[in-house]
Parts: sequence; structure tokens; C-alpha cells
Amino acid sequence: MEKIAILGAGSWGTALAVVLADNGHDVRLWTHRREHAEEINRTRTNEKYLAKVKLPHGINASSDLSESMQDVTHVVLVVPTKAMREVCRDVAGELTTPVTITHASKGIEPESFKRVSQVISEEIPRHLYDDIVVLSGPSHAEEVSRQQPTTVTVSSNDLEVAKIVQGLFINDKFRVYTSPDLIGVELGGSLKNIIALGAGISDGLGYGDNAKAALITRGLAEIARLGTSMGANPLTFSGLTGIGDLIVTCTSPHSRNWRAGNMLGKGYPLDDVLDQMGMVVEGVRTTQAAYQLSEEQSVEMPITKGIYQILFENAAPKDVVDQLMTRGRRHEMEDLSNILGERYND
Repeated sequence: MEKIAILGAGSWGTALAVVLADNGHDVRLWTHRREHAEEINRTRTNEKYLAKVKLPHGINASSDLSESMQDVTHVVLVVPTKAMREVCRDVAGELTTPVTITHASKGIEPESFKRVSQVISEEIPRHLYDDIVVLSGPSHAEEVSRQQPTTVTVSSNDLEVAKIVQGLFINDKFRVYTSPDLIGVELGGSLKNIIALGAGISDGLGYGDNAKAALITRGLAEIARLGTSMGANPLTFSGLTGIGDLIVTCTSPHSRNWRAGNMLGKGYPLDDVLDQMGMVVEGVRTTQAAYQLSEEQSVEMPITKGIYQILFENAAPKDVVDQLMTRGRRHEMEDLSNILGERYND
């Protein structure tokens, strides 16, 4: 049994706490709100984020970070990317011996274009952790918390540390693979939220499955283009943290990014959408970061650019779709050959 602190008691953090508690670990679930911790401990529920899910007694919630991190061997960060730096600074102040750090947050920091693992490494001194592991993949918190079959991937620059985290989480309902491609796993999980916004917009406009299939497929090409420019292995995007995460996030009403996009497609302003969601929609910040990064690196990402225009330039969703449908003629295999570094001949 390991003592594990999960920082972030939203839907995903709580679902991961359920997995670890079911595996027999001592789980401390930290939330910044005292009343939230009291609800979890008193009623064994987290109604705002995971309605009607009964939480195991192996989960103990607290709003005191020092209490949550006392004597832990593993820290799992599941906070929104906009809060990651601040939380990591607080974590660094609490650590006295090295721990293994895992993060399960999906996003890219605007302006700096840093991946979450890079943000963590900048804020927590290297001697305070064994290594940083990312956990990502097609995984709705609602299904994980109800022990429905789910498969994810963990990755680290040190594959042996990734295997340790694999052992913490894996069970007969939550299967965990390892990958050596930390960059690809992080980027796949982050960038798919942009395409999920687009899928929701498409559905909100009343378009059908044909449009959504095209959006997912061409969206995957954009993810791979930007990912490989940042050092990822292109094959990673054909796996769980690429096409797998795209499918689940673009096709399910469980996805908050899909739901936000759906409201945008129906004509709701962004501020109203975010107010009604009541939870962080990571795809919004990630769209900003990915668009800025694509411009800086001259990577063509027309879908991302269109969604950026909808979110930040008040473009009409239908106008953006029309622009995408009237782009110049292309050969489909151009993207694949360029990504793989091979020359495609007709």
C-alpha cells in the first residue's frame, strides 16, 4: 500500500482517487475548499463533479495541503493548467524527500507554450522528485468512477518510473500501457480538446456524422503536424492518446469540451458557455496556445485557426465552416508523408 496525494478534487481527480483506493492505496484527496472536503468525507460523494457516485472509504479529503501530503510517496496533480504553477510552488514548499510526480492534466500554457511536465519541472526543484509521469488517454471520469472498462497510457523520460505508476493504477477495469514518448502523450491529450470543441460546434450547427468524421480525421493530421514539430513520435498519435482520445472526446456528451462547442455552435457567446459549464474547459486555453504556436512555427492548422477565430475573434461558426470547406485542393496523403518524413509520389 502506498500513500498517495491527489491534488485536485474535480471529476477526473476524484475518479483517479477511486481507482487508487480500489487498488488498496491510502489516498489523500486535496481540494482548495473546506466545505468540499467535508462533503466528501461526510457523505462519500462529490455531487458537483461526479453525481451519484459513492466514494470508497480509502479516500480521505482535505483542504489542508500539508495534511494531504504528509508522508506520501506519490503526488498526482490533477488541477487545471492555469493553476498548475501556483499549486506546484506550494507543493515544492511541502516536500522534504523525493516523491514520484504524476500529472493527469491536459493543456498547454499560452504565451510560454510549455507542456504541463515542463511547468512542473520549472516550479519543483529536481531533487524533490524521482521523475515526472503523464497519465493520459480516452477516459471519461464518469465511466472510470463507475468501474467501466477504460484504457490509458503513462509516459515518462524514465520508463522505469512510468512502470511504477502503471503498477499503482492498473487493475482489471483500468488497464494502463506505458509509452516512451512523453511529448507525444502530453500533446495528444492536450490538442484533442481543440478538435472536441470543433466537433461540438459542428453538432451544434446541426451538421451530421459525415462532417464530424472529417473534422476528427483532419484534426488528427493537425495534431500530428504540430506534435512532430515539437519532437513527438508521429506514431503516438495513432494510439490511445491520439486517435483514441479524439474519438471519446469528440463523440460523447460526457466531454465538457464537446458540450462547450455544442453551445457555441447553437449561438451562445463564449462567456455564457463558460459560466454555464461550471468546470474548466481546457480546450479554450489550449486553442489559444496551439494557434499562437502554429503561427510561430509556421505549422498549418486550419481547424485550430478557425476555432481560435470563433473563440477569440467573434467569428460566426457557420462562416468558419464555410471557409474550411472552400479551401484549396489538396492531396490527402501529403500530410501523412510530410509527418513521417517520407516523399509521397502520385
